[in-house]
Amino acid sequence: MARRRVSQLITSLSSPSRFPIARCLSAFSSPDLPREFTPKSWQSNPQCKSSINKAFSFQQHSFSSKTKRNPSYSFLNSDDISYFKSVLEEKCVVQDEERLSVANTDWLRKYIGTSQLLLLPKNTDEVSKILSYCNSRQLAVVPQGGNTGLVGGSVPVYDEVVISLANMDKIISLDKVNGILTCEAGCVLENLNSFLENEGFIMPLDLGAKGSCQIGGNVSTNAGGLRFVRYGSLHGNVLGLEVVLANGTVLDMLGTLRKDNTGYDLKHLFIGSEGSLGIVTKVSILTPAKLPSVNVALLACNDYLSCQKLLVAAKRGLGEILSAFEFMDSHAINLALTHLEGVTNPLPQSASKFYVLIETTGSDEANDKAKLEAFLLRTLEEGVILDGAIAQDISQASIFWRIREGIAEASIKEGACYKYDLSLPVEKLYGIVEEMRLRLDKMAKVIGYGHLGDGNLHLNIMTPEYTDNILTKIEPFVYEWTSAQRGSISAEHGLGFMKADKIHYSKSSEAVKLMGSFKKMLDPKLILNPYKVLPQSILN
Repeated sequence: MARRRVSQLITSLSSPSRFPIARCLSAFSSPDLPREFTPKSWQSNPQCKSSINKAFSFQQHSFSSKTKRNPSYSFLNSDDISYFKSVLEEKCVVQDEERLSVANTDWLRKYIGTSQLLLLPKNTDEVSKILSYCNSRQLAVVPQGGNTGLVGGSVPVYDEVVISLANMDKIISLDKVNGILTCEAGCVLENLNSFLENEGFIMPLDLGAKGSCQIGGNVSTNAGGLRFVRYGSLHGNVLGLEVVLANGTVLDMLGTLRKDNTGYDLKHLFIGSEGSLGIVTKVSILTPAKLPSVNVALLACNDYLSCQKLLVAAKRGLGEILSAFEFMDSHAINLALTHLEGVTNPLPQSASKFYVLIETTGSDEANDKAKLEAFLLRTLEEGVILDGAIAQDISQASIFWRIREGIAEASIKEGACYKYDLSLPVEKLYGIVEEMRLRLDKMAKVIGYGHLGDGNLHLNIMTPEYTDNILTKIEPFVYEWTSAQRGSISAEHGLGFMKADKIHYSKSSEAVKLMGSFKKMLDPKLILNPYKVLPQSILN
């Protein structure tokens, strides 16, 4: 019976027209953004823009800054402008109000600064001269890549000078034997991936915001994304960096060696430091080979324990071809089916509590698909899954991903959405979702979904509007609960301005003090991305 059922499931999606792809591909968590999403796409799509503007109004309502401007920072004057114009081309010294508005505003329009100057250097030497001057004047600066972050890390808090790396977008070299790419920090992730695919390689990370985000920003935030379960973090894939320190010193660590145990591996200080220790200007990164066989399956499970069993079975049964393992509870998938235009349930007969999206990537299409089908049959017979389907073509695979990636978009259509990005032991990961449902009862809708393969939960809490009453029931409880499980309050979004004063929930006081020591050693005047990552109290 199970074998006949699997056969029916495998062939049940033969008509792509059953599940038309929705036109509006917007979302609001950069690792969750649909792969086709870019800021330009929503600006040109009225329907998307309407949804986003609605979300923005909620976000702005919820935000207020309690941080005071550091009085030791200088204010910009006409002599500063004259100096920058002597170092950069005049068109790269931007004081235009409209362009500054974009640079001052984060992706969600939740954090809005008041910078009066945007600088666009074209090379490392120009970055060095800018920082040397700003350090001497004690002018605070904010490094900015694609500005796709979600925690206020890439925009000014006050009037900091914005240094955009957008003009530093050259590919320097590609070692085709070892698959090592060297490029400037302003290269857009999608452009790098397109270049590499033509050469038979891919980037080791894939983000929804890849059409806008830049590799320097990816490195500076240690971005995760959809390929993490297969290729790991940037700490493992970045081989070398060039970084400009606060005083203008150029730190050349742009090696391309797989092995180098000479002294301290300093590049790791800057990966994930969010531009608070130095500005990344060049990157060398290991890129995996592009493989021809990609398969996607959507599976239904009865409970969260079954999802865990499925993950263990996938690691053992699919092994080296497993490239993504995403989970969604029924509340999340029902939300997507309710609010996403044109999306239909690929498993209409299922009334399951959990769903898992599995992707495999390999070199032998026939063998990989047979391996996935056998895995599906085996887990169905063992009762680990209740239902499932394998996409028959790229269009259907995109539809499966559309459901998973569209949850964030669907969430904001409910009204106000409190979003938390948590890293937890897999066996405990869903506990916070259940706790929040009990805690909030009928006051809110609570959903859980995310990257189960690497223990990353996206917890979304939706209410008609933002209120202090709801927030006090969520925080600090969500951080305290996560800390009690020895989890992280930021799995892949970073700390930025939003969580700088909450770092102690994930790191010991000794560790935070040591981080503060590194900050004060490398940036004694604290000009680099101030008010971010670390609590101001340890830097005073």
